[in-house]
Amino acid sequence: MTVTPSTDLLRIALPNKGSLSAAASDMLREAGYRQRTDARELTLLDADNGVEFFYLRPRDIALYVGEGTLDVGITGRDLLLDSGSKAEEAMSLGFGSSKFRFAARPGVLGSLTDLAGKRIATSYVGVVRAYLEEHGIEAEVVRLDGAVETSVRLGVADVIADVVETGSTLKQAGLEIAGDVILESEAVLISSGRSVDADAFEVFKRRLDGVLVARSYLMMDYDIPADRVEEAVALTPGLESPTVSPLHREGWVAVRSMVPSAGAQQLMDDLYGIGARAILLTDIHACRL
Repeated sequence: MTVTPSTDLLRIALPNKGSLSAAASDMLREAGYRQRTDARELTLLDADNGVEFFYLRPRDIALYVGEGTLDVGITGRDLLLDSGSKAEEAMSLGFGSSKFRFAARPGVLGSLTDLAGKRIATSYVGVVRAYLEEHGIEAEVVRLDGAVETSVRLGVADVIADVVETGSTLKQAGLEIAGDVILESEAVLISSGRSVDADAFEVFKRRLDGVLVARSYLMMDYDIPADRVEEAVALTPGLESPTVSPLHREGWVAVRSMVPSAGAQQLMDDLYGIGARAILLTDIHACRL
């Protein structure tokens, strides 16, 4: 794919397919950016927001960004590290979490040292070789593009290294997870670290950060007797400080505060227990901190 450089637009690489694609586009829509409506589109210009999107194979994104052909991108941490690219991780994005593990037939791997001399099949050769080198283990790494769990049954490998979610696929293949987690991955924002317009990148990053906060917090409003407000504020301190306003009803105040989504229902119960009433929770669609 040929990319024509532009000094006026922030050039952003996005996954064109796979598990990260839809989640990345959803996040960008929440951040106020246009996204493609046709999966066959390879580029999309959002001139109003000063960006241009390029939809690429997930494995290629780190390479384009690392070379400076594109300014920033969204990909998996595993793909970034496996690529050997010079691109740098700028922030984690809170979706696409996965763990990278070794697996083998029962009894094959009792400890990490048992990997020595084994044939290890994987789609992530760079990650596995770096891990083996870090731990001083010599083993043969066999590159496979997919379905690595069948390689042991077919005699291609003794061990596999792959992304593991529930482990059910490995169990069906007669394998068991062994050893520590090789890598914990998730979707990340990456940057070339060289050619990026600092102001444009900061705006883009701030918007994504605003989406992460909006997804993690709710806005809580409630009324409470003024003599209990200190107790209430201790429960709902907010990010900076809650808003406390007097009500027409004498001796009562209204409180507004951002609260974590996790545990919000219990927090409502606790507030009710100290006298709060008219307790409301509303979603936050966007924010800037």
